[in-house]
Amino acid sequence: MRKVASLAVLMLAMVILFSGCATRDWVRDLLGKKEVEIGERVDKVSGRVDEQGVQVKTLEGGLGDVRGRSDAALAKADGAFAKADGVDSRLSRLWGNRHKRKIADSMDVYFGFDQAELSDGTQTALLGLVKELQSNPGTTVELGGFTDPKGSRDYNYQLSQRRVDAVRRFLIEQGVEITRILSVGLGPLADRNVPDDKKRRVTVRLMVDQD
Repeated sequence: MRKVASLAVLMLAMVILFSGCATRDWVRDLLGKKEVEIGERVDKVSGRVDEQGVQVKTLEGGLGDVRGRSDAALAKADGAFAKADGVDSRLSRLWGNRHKRKIADSMDVYFGFDQAELSDGTQTALLGLVKELQSNPGTTVELGGFTDPKGSRDYNYQLSQRRVDAVRRFLIEQGVEITRILSVGLGPLADRNVPDDKKRRVTVRLMVDQD
């Protein structure tokens, strides 16, 4: 860029010389001043370019860090989705084969009015079921939650699911694989022949393959 500017000044000086409008000394002085002025301008432009280059490199470095973190997050998400897909697949196969199994044992877990917490006695009873499940890897368990008819139907469905979740959570905490548990909240029982306190329950069924 300096060479181009100097060449332009030189050509201007030659034109002036040939036209007879200036002396050689005046031309040299003019050339010197112009070169200094052009050099200063070029230095300023070069400095701005260098600063922008540093800014671009800094920005590129920041983008690289962001890309690295994004790639790591995506990898973790892919792993979580793959794990979830595996669990969902096993549960689907288990649900599809539910009619090919028979009840080996059953029990009812009862709850207080508007309650979904397990009592100490209930937990002790469920420990016996856990031992059976651990002793027989081919068995599974089905949980059906119920409520009495008091209250709104929507709320009772939610309550029945909370009761099922309480039993399921306890079994999992005791080491039962989630893929061996089928559970659903079925809402209120309308059978008038069953007392309300017996409707507030989760029916637990131990299932085995049919011969």
